[in-house]
Amino acid sequence: MGFMDKIVGTGGQSTTTTDDYVELDLDDISTESAEARMQVRIAEIGGQADAVAIKDAVYDGDIVFADITRLRTNDSTVEHIVDELRQVAQEVDGDIVRKGDDQIIVTPAGVRINRTKLGQDS
Repeated sequence: MGFMDKIVGTGGQSTTTTDDYVELDLDDISTESAEARMQVRIAEIGGQADAVAIKDAVYDGDIVFADITRLRTNDSTVEHIVDELRQVAQEVDGDIVRKGDDQIIVTPAGVRINRTKLGQDS
């Protein structure tokens, strides 16, 4: 499974945990560049409380990839959380997309999600 498959999934059930991410040694890379204005955050939504942290991250200007596989059995909870996150994306003039049954991507202002897969551009 490739790196991007782990992030955005391949249609199968996601089993990615924080242990699946490996910290890379950055000693050989110059760290004199400006501090990042935005981060890509990874989240797992198990309930309503997890949505609060995602909303805060988007309000702070971060991009969030959220795994919602633990909510599949309760569609009303998923729809309620998706509606809340959609409202946040609208408030900050960001974007939101639900990828399959297991992931949501939410972005802050100035970041749009292209719905066309790479290599499929016309």
